[in-house]
This record gives sequence, structure tokens and C-alpha cells, in this order.
Amino acid sequence: MSDLSVDPIEHELTPQPPHSTGGAKVEIITSRDVPLGGLRSMRVKRTIPQRQRSLIGAWCFVDHYGPDDVAETGGMDVAPHPHTGLQTVSWLFQGRIMHHDSADHHAVVRPGEANFMTAGKGISHSETSTQDTKVLHGVQLWVALPEEDRHMLPRFENYAPEPVKFDGGEALVFIGSLLGESSPISMFTPLVGAQIIVDAGAEVALDVDPTFEHGVLLDTGTIELEGVAVSRSQLAYTGVGEETLTIKNTGEDAARMLLIGGEPFKESIVMWWNFIGRSHEEVAKAREEWQARSERFGYVEGYIGHDPKGMDWIPAPNMPNVRITARKNPGPIARPDMRIG
Repeated sequence: MSDLSVDPIEHELTPQPPHSTGGAKVEIITSRDVPLGGLRSMRVKRTIPQRQRSLIGAWCFVDHYGPDDVAETGGMDVAPHPHTGLQTVSWLFQGRIMHHDSADHHAVVRPGEANFMTAGKGISHSETSTQDTKVLHGVQLWVALPEEDRHMLPRFENYAPEPVKFDGGEALVFIGSLLGESSPISMFTPLVGAQIIVDAGAEVALDVDPTFEHGVLLDTGTIELEGVAVSRSQLAYTGVGEETLTIKNTGEDAARMLLIGGEPFKESIVMWWNFIGRSHEEVAKAREEWQARSERFGYVEGYIGHDPKGMDWIPAPNMPNVRITARKNPGPIARPDMRIG
């Protein structure tokens, strides 16, 4: 998925030293509405990146969308666009998406299956909801690649995890390890990602890696994380040092959420539009090469947009008139009083 912002936020992120919490503190990150595109501009709810927090482990981008009535919005129609230095992760609850990329990977994204596209040194891809999709509902995430892997050749992986049952619910672990289940998907930094369903009225304590910081994105239902109420599309953040996370379903229906986490990312990165680099100059060069349709990003075959008159690629927005300045990511400790939308 592309960041289609006309004036995207520039990020230069510097890690802060980890320090343990004195208990299970929770920081609520409220989403902001962002137009994604399509015939009538499908909208998504973005929690990271934003000024409050831009990274959870190496997770650097979270868009939550739907349930979206495709008949009203036109669904997802994202023409070919570029990426560098990151890994995209697509997870659906409902509907289907067609993926084409310039490394000749073609796949249908289905509910309960994770699709991972590793951009490495550069790739371009398109995403469109399929013709038979009536309702589209899911999450799109990005992972920042570390220095030793960010220049690798692009790759694509798919994984459909088996449900892991536990007292009070079940989970689908699509990256990393949780509840004794491990995903075979390639990781470039230590991560975890899972869909979790907690039964109505249940309270569960998940054993987690204390070296990880975590975020819980609520999709449906009503929950409390460590006694803190979490609303739909909010991302509830907990810092490093926690060995368990307690989730209570306070509603009358099952609650569904995504758990993401990882070791605090140890590198400073510059993130602008769909590029992740290490300097203003590097990002500017990637933009220049995309605008020139250079071989670095290849050519996407198979894209058929919903609008016959629509564009066949997405031009990059203009670079800012000033040099990208440093933006510090907070250290891996939850700040309960921070509630910046």
C-alpha cells in the first residue's frame, strides 16, 4: 500500500535507550483519517507514524481500514508505486486484494493469510480490491529494514497460520513467536505479529518477550489492556520490560485485535512518502529515480485499475523546500498521559 499523502510527513528517527517500566503502563495512540484513493477516496485510519510515536520495534506504519462498502467507495485501487528499505505486510479480515509487483510476484491477498513484500533496494507494486469483493476490511503495515538488509533484492512471501487455541480465545501468529507458535516468515529484526480474538467476558494474560515493546490495535469489540480502555482503531502501546500483557474483553461479543511488537529499532532512519533511507539525499535520489521511471523500481505487469481513465502509476509528491529535519522517536516506555490524535 502506498502513502498517498500529497504532503507526506518527513521523519528522521533516532532510537532512545531502553529502560524498564515499573509496571504495565499503557499509552494510547489515536488514529487519524487519511484518504487512500480509489474512485471515491476510500479512507483509512493511521496510527503510526505520527508525532506521538513513529516506531514500535521495526514496525513503522499501521493503516486500519473498513469494513468498507466497495459499492459506495470504489474499494482499493492503488496504482503502481515504489518502496525502498522496508517490508510491507498485508492482513485482511474481509474481502480480497490483488497484488502485482515489479519482481514478477502476483498474488491474491485473502483473510487469515499474511502477505510480505520485502522492497529491499527498490520495488514497485499495485494493489486493487478484486471484482468479487463487496466489503473490504483489514490492516496494512510496514517494517523498517536494518542496514545490513535494506539493499537486498526484493522478495515476496505468503503465510496462512493455523489457529492457536488458548483459554479465552485464539490467535493467528503471522510473524515471530507467540503462545508456543512460530511463523516461518523471514525476519530481519526480532518481531512479533498476531491476530488475537478474546472471547466475550474473558480475561487473558499473554506471555510476551520482555525485550520487546508492543502495540495492540483493536479492530472489533470492547477491551481493556492492563485496565486501560481501548477504543476501535486505537493502538495501545506498552514499553519494554513486560513479561505478560493482560487483555480483558469487557463486551458481550468476541473482540478482535492485532498484536505487534519487536525489539526497539537501533538505527536512525529517514522516512518520507514510500521510501525509507538514512538521509535526506538518499530519499531525494529515490524520488528522482522513481520519477524518471528508472530500472531500479522495475515495471509492474498485470495492474488493471477500477477506473479506465485512471493513472497507470503514482507520481511522487514534491520534496519539501527545506532539508528533512530530525524527528526523535520516544524511548520504549509507555507514557500514559500522551494522547495525541
